[in-house]
Amino acid sequence: MNTALIILLVFGFFIFMSSFFTVKQQSSVVIERFGKFLSVRNSGLQLKIPIVDRIAGRVNLKIQQLDVIIETKTKDNVFIKMKVSVQFKVIQEKVYDAFYKLEYPHDQITAYVFDVVRAEVPKLKLDDVFERKDDIAIAVKRELNEAMTTYGYDIINTLVTDIDPDIQVKNAMNRINAADREKTAAEFEAESSRIRIVAKAKAEAESKRLQGQGIADQRREIARGLVESVEVLNNVGINSQEASALIVVTQHYDTLQAIGADANSNLILLPNSPQAGSDMLNNMVASFTASNQVGEMMKKNNKKIEKPKPKPIEPQSGYEDDITPEIK
Repeated sequence: MNTALIILLVFGFFIFMSSFFTVKQQSSVVIERFGKFLSVRNSGLQLKIPIVDRIAGRVNLKIQQLDVIIETKTKDNVFIKMKVSVQFKVIQEKVYDAFYKLEYPHDQITAYVFDVVRAEVPKLKLDDVFERKDDIAIAVKRELNEAMTTYGYDIINTLVTDIDPDIQVKNAMNRINAADREKTAAEFEAESSRIRIVAKAKAEAESKRLQGQGIADQRREIARGLVESVEVLNNVGINSQEASALIVVTQHYDTLQAIGADANSNLILLPNSPQAGSDMLNNMVASFTASNQVGEMMKKNNKKIEKPKPKPIEPQSGYEDDITPEIK
């Protein structure tokens, strides 16, 4: 076998093998014949005519994501940077449009995103941009769907993933937020203080009421005890005046004993001498005696001052006859 035949067979084998090609899952292959579109081949083992047919390109059918960063300003003249993520894919039935109608689909999508965002954001204030970012994403998706479906692209979703104002604006917003939180905290603290003051006042009022009730009960019991003490002393021949004086002196010495029991007391009781108790008892007895005498004298004087009751006036003779017709 000569060399030329061997070369021809080898060349023919490579030509035959080049007729077969494979297409991966979730992708398509565009076949051209002499530079003209022939067909779209899907996943699997495919066959083409060597030399005559060629693979013009492969189209990815998976969902892709394009991140677009846009700088724009809001209605209140605050410049912000926004990151919009666009998720899209090629429609399998429109691989021809996606391959031949658009040279750079990413640039086309970026241009539409810029156009929509810079039309929507200047209508909103900075706070509204954060609150209505979903509305901006929906507007971007709507505009992209209307434009890109013609070229064989389906917009799956659009997301506003980042809103970044200028650093000074962010610091100002943080200060405003901190001041607002401090104001709220101060209001809660003031309300808490008010509740504590009211509760304390109510507790003090209740304590005073109970304390007053206790003092009244205490004095009532003391009075009852004094009455019983006087009755006991009267039974042994001591009159009421002497009994009262004796009780007062006893309480005086009890007070002195209570004061002396406290080592840190600074109270000085004046006058105070060994004969102070005896003098106090004598003075009190004399005072009670004098008081009784004065009372007796006032009772006698009141009896003497009492006037006799006036007698009724008897009508004179003839006088009744004169006035009787007038009364009638």
